[in-house]
Amino acid sequence: MATPKPETLAAFEAAKGFMPVREGLALYEAAAAAGALGLPLLEVGTYCGRSTILLADAAREAGVSAITVDHHRGSEEQQPGWEYHDPTVVDPEVGLMDTLPTFRRTLHKAGLEEHVIAIVGRSPQVAAAWGGKLGFVFIDGGHTDEHAIGDYEGWAPHVAEGGTLVIHDVFPDPADGGQAPYRIYLRALASGAFEEISVTDSLRVLRRTGPGI
Repeated sequence: MATPKPETLAAFEAAKGFMPVREGLALYEAAAAAGALGLPLLEVGTYCGRSTILLADAAREAGVSAITVDHHRGSEEQQPGWEYHDPTVVDPEVGLMDTLPTFRRTLHKAGLEEHVIAIVGRSPQVAAAWGGKLGFVFIDGGHTDEHAIGDYEGWAPHVAEGGTLVIHDVFPDPADGGQAPYRIYLRALASGAFEEISVTDSLRVLRRTGPGI
C-alpha cells in the first residue's frame, strides 16, 4: 500500500479543509497507483489545497503533474450563512470568497508548488477546453445535482482506459449527506464503463474498464 511521506501527511493534516485522514490515505493510494499510467492526475474542487497536497506528492513520485480545478469562490455550502462558511477566506475588497491565496500558501508550505498546475475556472468550461487523457480524476466539487453531473459529464470522458475515477462525499443514506455525488457514483457503475475498486467511508474509487460514461 502506497503511503504519503510523513511530512506530506503532516502538511495535509495542517491544511484547511474537510477530508478526514482515512479518506486521504485512500485517495493517496489510488492516485499513486494511477500514476503508473504516466498521465496527469486531476481533481475538481481545490478549496484550500488539503487534498491537493496528497495528489501532488503522488504526482511527484510518478513523474507526472497534479492538476486542480476550482473557481475559488466557494461552493454553495461555503457561502455566508451556510454550515461550511469560513469568513477568513473572504476577500474583504470584493466581499466574495477567495480561497486561491490560502491554497497557494498551503502548497508553498508543503514544498509542492512545482508539481501542481492550478486552473482557476468553472469545471464544465475547463473540461470543455481540455484535450488530453487523464490517468486519474477526483470529483470533489459542488454538491448540487447541477454541479456533480457537470463534473461527471465534463471529466469522466477524459479518464483513460485503466484510469481511475474517484468520487468524494458519496452517502447512500440521505441522513448522512447530500445525494448528488451518490447519484453520479451510481451512474458510473450503471454505465458499465467503470468498476469499483475500493470504498473508504464516503470515498469511492472506480477504474475504467470500457468506453462511455
